[in-house]
Amino acid sequence: MQISRRILSLALASALFACSDHDHGKAGGHENDRPGTAVTHYTQQTELFVEFPVLVRGEDTEFVAHLTRLADFQPVSDGTLVVTLSGGGHPEESGESQVSGTPGIFKPLVAPQHAGKRRLTFTLSAKGLNTKHDVGEVQVHADAKAAKASADGGAEPGIKYTKEQQWRNDFAALPAETRSIKESIPVTAVIRPRASGEARIVAHGAGVLRSAGSAGLPQIGVRVSPGQVLGYLVPRLGGETDIATLELAVSRARLDAELATAELTRLEALLRAEAVAEKRVYDARHRERTTRAELIAAERRLATYQGGTGGIALKSPIGGVIVSVAGGPGASFEDGQTIFHVAELSRLWLEAQVPESELGRVGTPSGAFFRLDGAERAMVLEVGRNARLVAFAGIVNPQTRTVPAILEFENPGGRLKAGVQVRAGLYTGRSADGIAVPASALVDDSGQAVVFVQKGGELFERRMVTPGPRDGDWVAIRSGLTAGERIVTRGAWQVRLAASAPARGGHGHTH
Repeated sequence: MQISRRILSLALASALFACSDHDHGKAGGHENDRPGTAVTHYTQQTELFVEFPVLVRGEDTEFVAHLTRLADFQPVSDGTLVVTLSGGGHPEESGESQVSGTPGIFKPLVAPQHAGKRRLTFTLSAKGLNTKHDVGEVQVHADAKAAKASADGGAEPGIKYTKEQQWRNDFAALPAETRSIKESIPVTAVIRPRASGEARIVAHGAGVLRSAGSAGLPQIGVRVSPGQVLGYLVPRLGGETDIATLELAVSRARLDAELATAELTRLEALLRAEAVAEKRVYDARHRERTTRAELIAAERRLATYQGGTGGIALKSPIGGVIVSVAGGPGASFEDGQTIFHVAELSRLWLEAQVPESELGRVGTPSGAFFRLDGAERAMVLEVGRNARLVAFAGIVNPQTRTVPAILEFENPGGRLKAGVQVRAGLYTGRSADGIAVPASALVDDSGQAVVFVQKGGELFERRMVTPGPRDGDWVAIRSGLTAGERIVTRGAWQVRLAASAPARGGHGHTH
């Protein structure tokens, strides 16, 4: 089993056990007279933070072990912990414990019978966990006098943030990594439909909206097909026109059509008898067709205002989702007003505005990242992998002094909504290897970027750092950290509060 890190710190019993909140037990009646030891150790599955008095031959020693699952940084709430002393040419000595009344805390007891160097291990068997913490060699002293002489003179300085506080609040700590960070520049951006994936159906003239059938008008969120009729725009009656006038126009057109038909029939009979010129028949046919067309037009105009399916058909030119409807049946519109807005949202554009001052750093954008409010992770777009560079305009907008860069990307299930403004980072195309930390680890402390380094299970250090470029959820660190140092990635602000006002963090153990 690979050991990720081990931290061992010695402190006087008066420093570790003086708080009234601590209750480590008094087995044998001598534990509080001995110097205290605190050990922090990691495996791939768990973190062990254990406190115990310096070991003395023949003295009962209670190990107060705090065990945390590294998968979610929550306490181990079940199982058995076995503590073992081995090596040094002596038989193994061990003790075991179930989880105590406080989840995450185990209190195995051992009374070592042999002085000298012994190897100390803790073996945990719990649901989904089977791990061993080998914390190395410890000294079993021959007597209490020798134990007191081993004290190092004081507790290590730092910020105290107890395991109980970590378990109660949102907390995580991970090692700083060496990784490749893509350079980016901060930009403002908007998520919007593609140019070919958006359509606005407008009123071509003044009129009244009517539904296309018994189902009524399509509502927001309804998917429509290309060419689908969404409704009808009934032209508004103008001037002194009314229904009676339209009915009269139909009657006149019908009479004219009947007369033209009769005249054509008469002239065709005379032509067969060679009693009229062919041109008169030709003119009669033209008149008959014209009057019938006028009749059809008049009937359509009248049907428009008598509840028929007339009016101007409002068709969607694209397939997509209705994202807005400007009114219901009977709503009045003027020429040019938008009635329906349709968008195809399976693919979207991220349109970023690149400041004029940053253009020298950007060659060809290689991607971008953005994070929605409330989202746990940033969405990273990489050209050639999950995004396409649509445009990087060559003209600076004279009003905003920016240049748009547009990336197209997939939007499975329409999860992202168009129109959202986001803070984003545009990749410049350059990258470099270096130490990086999750962006959540950085805290702005009075204008200074700081992180909190975990020196032990409950001991932290405020560390000023110099941040570099941001790459999605990661930030490069130019100075202040070394790879492998474990830093607080969730709950850093709570650690800061513990440093400035411990009482606000709920300081103290509840063993």
